[in-house]
Amino acid sequence: MFPPEIYRQRRAGLRRQISSGVALFAGNEPSPMNYADNCYPFRQDSSFLYYFGLDEPALAAVIDLDEGTEYLFGDDVTVDDVIWTGPQTPLCEKARQVGITQTAPRSNLPPFLKKVSNQGRPIHFLPPCRDDQILKIGRLLDIPPQAVGEGVSESLIRAVVAQRSVKSPEEIEQIELALSITYQMHTATMKMTRPGAIEREVAGAMAGIAIALGVRFAFEPIFSIHGETLHNPFHNNVLKAGDIAVNDSGAESPMRYASDVTRTIPVGGRFTQKQHEIYSIVFDAQENAIAAIRPGVEFRDIHRLACVRLVAGLKELGLTKGDPDEAVAAGAHTLFFQCGLGHMMGLDVHDMEGLGEDYVGYTDTICRDPAFGWRSLRLAKAVEPDHVVTVEPGIYFIPTLIDRWKAEQKCDAFIDYAKVETYRDFGGVRIEDDVLVTDTSARVLGPPIPKTIADVEALASA
Repeated sequence: MFPPEIYRQRRAGLRRQISSGVALFAGNEPSPMNYADNCYPFRQDSSFLYYFGLDEPALAAVIDLDEGTEYLFGDDVTVDDVIWTGPQTPLCEKARQVGITQTAPRSNLPPFLKKVSNQGRPIHFLPPCRDDQILKIGRLLDIPPQAVGEGVSESLIRAVVAQRSVKSPEEIEQIELALSITYQMHTATMKMTRPGAIEREVAGAMAGIAIALGVRFAFEPIFSIHGETLHNPFHNNVLKAGDIAVNDSGAESPMRYASDVTRTIPVGGRFTQKQHEIYSIVFDAQENAIAAIRPGVEFRDIHRLACVRLVAGLKELGLTKGDPDEAVAAGAHTLFFQCGLGHMMGLDVHDMEGLGEDYVGYTDTICRDPAFGWRSLRLAKAVEPDHVVTVEPGIYFIPTLIDRWKAEQKCDAFIDYAKVETYRDFGGVRIEDDVLVTDTSARVLGPPIPKTIADVEALASA
């Protein structure tokens, strides 16, 4: 945990942004796999972690915005519990560690909230993303489960997003710690990407590195020779010489801050000519996008810049034609790059997405474009100092999409479908880094993970 003063300051900042009522943070509960005592590894709700720091189940917290008081609700273990768990820190000591002085048993929470409601004061809560949280909040506030989503507090969402978007030096340190572990995962993966290996063996080795260092994945890793499937969960392909593998993976820090890095690796240590050319285009787009980041620049403009660079590179190979800017304006790039350039990152790998992507990545005046490709941008608004974002351009040849577009002759003024056909079994290339927006520009976080063609090939063939 951070020092208690950090949590006190965060909660004080929240109180300044919301005028009245109480803010309820219902921490996560254990999640059974198949019976009560066999649970998935516990992960606390990220906003609870941000304001209260306790990565433990069966806790809830309340900030009284009118009185300026804060409460932690939980139960101390019984003697019977100790037999199974060993001695545990008392609730009052847990509260002290995060700067809270008032504690109460969990059974006191429902009447506490009932009293607030009877006083006519609002109870603010964030959108729950788990079904058990929906049921829990419904029980606490006497709301039918199907109506819980209607009761979330927009003012609390906006206040939390504003605070969590700006990363403190302590948070940046945690992200860089996560990236130091991710460095080990990625460099080991490059060495293991050999003909005859099975994807699950490589993914398993990455998991072993994270677990041995006391952490877990920040998200389920993508390691696949079918990189054209953007979020590919399948790990059973056998690697063959001439394949390329996309490794999109990252570790959490011990305090749950995320990292998210992608590298594309030639199986056997050398890119083919086609792979070399496509990789070079993606690399150029990423380098130019990172160089363009600075405070006040809208991320959708950075995305557009990367798209133009991708189309310009593909034009040199004969896959696209015409003016690259006009091609992007027509949406021709989305045959090859269907998603957004990046997203915010912090305690969540897609930071605060559970609170509502439009609150995180957009504003009242910068709205989501519904067009294919553009609607997938998680981040469009201007970036500011101490934002952490990912930058992850890619080129993907998706046979089903190619067939549909070709049949419709979509954007045929800008796409040479005959040339595209020669790449239909290519797969995909993605390159991703985590970037801190500074006062004047941007800085790639973490130890440098091999990214140039020469460096990737050197490690993949070592």
